[in-house]
Amino acid sequence: MALETGVVPDDVAVLTWDGIHRDIDAWNHDTNLRQAFKDSTVWFYQVLARKAGYERMQQFIHKVGYGNRQIGTAADIDLFWLQQPLQITPQEQIKFLQRLYQGDLPFSQRTINLVKDIMVREQTPDYTLRGKTGWLTSTKPNVGWFVGYLEQNKNVYFFATTLDMYKPEDAPVRIEITRRSLKDLGLLAHIN
Repeated sequence: MALETGVVPDDVAVLTWDGIHRDIDAWNHDTNLRQAFKDSTVWFYQVLARKAGYERMQQFIHKVGYGNRQIGTAADIDLFWLQQPLQITPQEQIKFLQRLYQGDLPFSQRTINLVKDIMVREQTPDYTLRGKTGWLTSTKPNVGWFVGYLEQNKNVYFFATTLDMYKPEDAPVRIEITRRSLKDLGLLAHIN
């Protein structure tokens, strides 16, 4: 939404860090959309949400049909995806990713291409793995997720992994379980 509306002009435009020290070191510096996506830099997305504004954000969430389409009140504009007015199931995540892959979302081709490029986690001559991690801390236990898709041998495999997370050291498990599952399905078989 931020790319589509010009709230952020591209994936390399830098937002200045507010100087507030956060527990995750990767968040404590100026950053751009590409790096914020990789590091899940919450403050960056909060700035974009405030710049977009409540009305515009609610319109886009509804327009794309994302999850339950609930973003709360205007006071929730920079927290709605963190504190659960907005909820989405793994099945809904996969449907959304399929629409993104097919270009069937109400965004320009430029925006879709940029998002797909930002999502690349691994790319080899044999496959491309795109995905996004997340960590919902407003539930007990916390819920960690990893969603995305694998392109391999002219096929596309969508995934949505969720698991209970009890401590920060659990974070890598989201990706590890997904990779093992893909291997068990006969995908990524040549990867150690």
